Amino acid sequence: MPDPRFSALLLILIAPFMGSFLALLADRLPRGEDVIVKPSHCRRCDARLRLRDLVPVLSFVSTRGRCRHCGAAIPPVTLYSEIAATGAAVLAVLAGGGPADIWLSAVFLWLLLALTLCDLQWYRLPDLLTGTLFLTALGIAARGGGLDQALIGAGLGAGAFLALRLGYYAIRGREGLGLGDVKLMAGLGAFSGPLDLPLLVLIAALGALAGAGLDHMVDRRRRGTSLATRKLPFGAALCSAAAILWVLRAAI
Repeated sequence: MPDPRFSALLLILIAPFMGSFLALLADRLPRGEDVIVKPSHCRRCDARLRLRDLVPVLSFVSTRGRCRHCGAAIPPVTLYSEIAATGAAVLAVLAGGGPADIWLSAVFLWLLLALTLCDLQWYRLPDLLTGTLFLTALGIAARGGGLDQALIGAGLGAGAFLALRLGYYAIRGREGLGLGDVKLMAGLGAFSGPLDLPLLVLIAALGALAGAGLDHMVDRRRRGTSLATRKLPFGAALCSAAAILWVLRAAI
């Protein structure tokens, strides 16, 4: 049995590096690029990044957010992901439980972060991430003795969103909900279970509407477009709602 304190410390120490990797996943998976063998490089000059360029947070600060080779601005999403992943690890530790519980919680929150980044940047939810999220949610449910409820929630979540997707297409003649959202709901439904599933979707819907309305008011170029025809990263809203639900459960 590993020492819980050592396990928690290790989790927090690797969290910033995991955040960097999650940002890489969010950048490469939607492009169909390799995420294991291909080395990190600058998107502008294609220069390979060295170890000193890959230290979480510190590398970004030391270079003032620019490539050492060509001076191109580095997207701050990597820095944000490193900070957010570290925060998620701290929350997982504070939530308590055994080492397996803490690590499962951290992985679940990290996957939510990666999926959110993918949806915000590309409006895509890669199968690798949604599938891993589903398995992680089942692992969390199994640890808590609620695997049957998780499977029911997964079926209801994915089934309801598939019905919405098909119904919208039948009525409007175009897609209103991506298939990635349907796959995502298998994992989120497994996490929430059937009882909390409506709450999760409600939080996501309110968040998406608030975000779209604020963006509509701030961005003048979009004021002439209808919110009904705008493309929204609803997967990101669903992941954010799941994170909120996780925090609420951890606080109880």
